Amino acid sequence: MRYPIILAGLVALAAVPAAKAQETLKLGALVTLSGAGAAWGQGMKNAAEVAADQVNEAGGLEVGGRKYRVQVVAYDDKYQANEAVTVANRLVFEDKVRYVIGPVGSAPVLAIQPMTEKNKVILLTLGFTAKALAADKPYTFRPNVTTAEVSQPQIDWLVKSQGLRKVGALFPNDETGQQIALDLEGAYKKAGAALAAKEFFERDRVDFVPMLTRMMARGIDAIELDGNSPTTAGLIVKQARELGFEGRIVRTGGPATQEIVNVAGKQAAEGMLVHTPIDPELPATQAYAARYAAKYKHPMNGFSPAFYDGTNMLFEAMRRAGTVDDTDRVRAEMEKLDGFDGSLGKLSWTGQAMYGINHQLNAPFYVAEVKDGREVIRARCTVEGCR
Repeated sequence: MRYPIILAGLVALAAVPAAKAQETLKLGALVTLSGAGAAWGQGMKNAAEVAADQVNEAGGLEVGGRKYRVQVVAYDDKYQANEAVTVANRLVFEDKVRYVIGPVGSAPVLAIQPMTEKNKVILLTLGFTAKALAADKPYTFRPNVTTAEVSQPQIDWLVKSQGLRKVGALFPNDETGQQIALDLEGAYKKAGAALAAKEFFERDRVDFVPMLTRMMARGIDAIELDGNSPTTAGLIVKQARELGFEGRIVRTGGPATQEIVNVAGKQAAEGMLVHTPIDPELPATQAYAARYAAKYKHPMNGFSPAFYDGTNMLFEAMRRAGTVDDTDRVRAEMEKLDGFDGSLGKLSWTGQAMYGINHQLNAPFYVAEVKDGREVIRARCTVEGCR
């Protein structure tokens, strides 16, 4: 009569290792979830969640003979450096996170890097500043292309094909806006045009009529939107058209078309020429877009696929390193990834010449025209040029 009891006990003991085999791997999402940059931050967080869902649905992330259930721990940095520092400390010292998606902004990433680099926390940041990547910041990667990579090929194409000569632009008065203004000024000059009018503003500003009026009085033939959050860009487009501006509106960096259309309306956004990191006809991009829309019930932001790919590259680096704990080994394997099949196409790392370290994503990108609220690709680009 004791055999069933003994057998049950043996079964229970055998089940213990299996139950313990799946542990939890926490990914931090230190992103902007409120305010002007929320569309980008939400897209980044959602990208990590979609990647986590996929490995969890497959039974967990298998690394070094163990299986991990991936959990995304998200906090809002409100696009502020001081808030980012508070959140980063919470993630690292309270939540014990070793991998972080974010931050969105340049000032926040520069504010947290002294702590994350010292503690060997791997960051996948969106921050456009050139200072985010450096040889002495080996734990920071940028899985999205920035103005520094995409501006010159696109601006060359715009100046040649659209005849742009005098361009006006509005920039947030912070690290991101100042860096992008410098990059664009040089790029337009090299292409044979001029960034003839620049205006800087605080990020919470919503009335751009005085600035736009000054720029239009200087005879500009185009308005550049790069450097502005999606909501802010939409307000600029709306107010410029209401003032009667009939020239080109271009955005050579930072995907935000859907949000701009939502704020400005289809008519105001019609004919905009915009940077986009995605080819909507690419099957891998279509698959990610469909999964994203099914989960969140709205279209993805253009930055989201880059952070989906970045998260999957991080998972692959962990698999190859055979550890989730040793971020030195994971970082080394991350750097080696080349020809990685992502939702954006074949991906690799670049950046040695510009930043002193190959931690900048190298991916194709495009110029699209907005027609009836949707992007239609007009040029296909690499860092060598657009055609």
